[in-house]
Amino acid sequence: MPVTVLIVDDSKLARIVAGKALAELQPEWKKVEAGSAAEALEIVGAHEVDVALIDFNMTEKDGLELATELRALRPDMPLAIITANIQDEIVARAREVGAAFVAKPVTTDSLEGFLSGAALRLRSTKA
Repeated sequence: MPVTVLIVDDSKLARIVAGKALAELQPEWKKVEAGSAAEALEIVGAHEVDVALIDFNMTEKDGLELATELRALRPDMPLAIITANIQDEIVARAREVGAAFVAKPVTTDSLEGFLSGAALRLRSTKA
C-alpha cells in the first residue's frame, strides 16, 4: 500500500523543494500538493492521505490551525509544520497538536527524521 504525503504550502517553489526531498528519501511514496489550507482540507476529505507536511506561514490560516483541523479528522496522521521561524510559542503549539518541526528550506537532512518516524508509525497502524 503506497503512502500518500500531502505537501501544503502557498509557495509553489517551496512545494517543489519539499517534494524533491521527499522523493529522495521515500521514492515509492506518492505526493499530493495543496496551495492553501482550504485546498488541503478538500484533498484530505476526498483522498486517502497518510502524512502531511504543512507550511506555517500561509495566507488564510496558519499551518498550526490547519494541523489542528487535520488532527481532529485524522487523529493518527503524522504531521509536520514546516517553518523558517522556529519560536518557542510555535514549538509549544505544534507539540499540543502532536506535530513535528521541519526547518525551511526543506532538505533531505531536515526531513529524514520526521519521515522515518512517520514510516514507523504507519507500519504499526497499517499492519
